[in-house]
Amino acid sequence: MDLEEQMAEKHTTGKTTLTPNVILTIAKMAALEVDGVNAMAPIRPGVPKLRSRGKDGVNLLIEDDNVFVNLYLVLDGNYNIRDVSRKVQLQVSRAIVEMTGLEVGMVNIHIEDIEYKNDEV
Repeated sequence: MDLEEQMAEKHTTGKTTLTPNVILTIAKMAALEVDGVNAMAPIRPGVPKLRSRGKDGVNLLIEDDNVFVNLYLVLDGNYNIRDVSRKVQLQVSRAIVEMTGLEVGMVNIHIEDIEYKNDEV
């Protein structure tokens, strides 16, 4: 019997916990991977933080194994805003589900600014 089989027979009990910071990081990194996203924007003052966590352009609320995400983005002005937003929603949702097993209730996109790269300088 090899080590994997021995480990499978020894059904250990235990618990895995995730801090909200892990989910914040997953959401941020997934959003930044999408073409057309230049940066995360600071979360505006006055955004409700009751029972939610936020940093680096991501605000989230976790209720009953459901994650609700707000992303504050700076986009590249040469991309279609709607297309980029939809891709971010799909990418962030997929990453959270695949990496944590939590369900994603909603991914809201807030475009805070757009930037145009000036190649003529």
